[in-house]
Amino acid sequence: MTKTAIIDMGTNTFHLLVAAWNSSHYTILWQEQLPTRLGAGSSNDNKISSEAVDRALEALTYFKNKAEELGAGKILAIGTSALRQAHNAKSVVEQIEKTTSIRAQVISGMQEASLIYEGVNLALQLGTEKALMVDIGGGSVEFIIGNGQEIFWKESFEIGGLRLVEQFQLHDPILATEIESLSHYFEKQLQPLFAQIEIHRPALLAGSAGSFDTLSDIYCAQQGLDLPRTPEKPFDIASLPPIYTELISKNRRERLNIPGMIELRVDMMVPACCLIKFIVEKFQLKKIRVSSFSLKEGVLASLMKGKIS
Repeated sequence: MTKTAIIDMGTNTFHLLVAAWNSSHYTILWQEQLPTRLGAGSSNDNKISSEAVDRALEALTYFKNKAEELGAGKILAIGTSALRQAHNAKSVVEQIEKTTSIRAQVISGMQEASLIYEGVNLALQLGTEKALMVDIGGGSVEFIIGNGQEIFWKESFEIGGLRLVEQFQLHDPILATEIESLSHYFEKQLQPLFAQIEIHRPALLAGSAGSFDTLSDIYCAQQGLDLPRTPEKPFDIASLPPIYTELISKNRRERLNIPGMIELRVDMMVPACCLIKFIVEKFQLKKIRVSSFSLKEGVLASLMKGKIS
């Protein structure tokens, strides 16, 4: 079997996945994530700061050493929203290669959405049911409408959690007026999505990793469930309103004390949950499934299918 390391260079977090795979089977050997906040402050001037580059290089050096320790013959590093939007992306990518020998590839929002679809479908095995797949990152949010066989529509919007926190300068706890402002913003920005929902009418929300992972972790803690190490994580849509209410009513320190919360996501969870609640109510969705797989697992699925090399 081939051993490959896949790095998702996200706007808020870098993720490492090391897997052994062939065309019909995979084994995940290692997973890890580090907070790099690559896109912190970049909303103002669309530039990756030198401090963020330093954090990225430190994380990538560590990930490279871990990948080599596990015998990965190849490292695929994928840059997403922060690097897509940054004026200095080329120099950052060159610095990454010079320092770590890792050749990072910056992908488009549409490519990111396609890879997320592959990851979610690998986890949930969607079958013939149409689903609205949602991946809320720090910089962008990807929406995909599809089933287990095909994608009907996909789009990437630059409305990720870190961008929302910086753009709206949210209070802590968030104010009711700020929640209203976010809803108006979503209503304006997501018009292309609304039109496609009318056409395809998916009944299922398939949440991809990130904030949905944390929702599941909070849910499991409330229900006294052990955290599963499975591609699909437990969640009940009936638990969304009370979790949402708890998140918006507490400040950062109080949110950190919520069982299931991790510091990595404590800042982004409020705007992310506002977006999730907005989507569920707007489209009257009755079911949520949570995929712990996302972009990096989508790269793995694409490798197995021979779509990328």
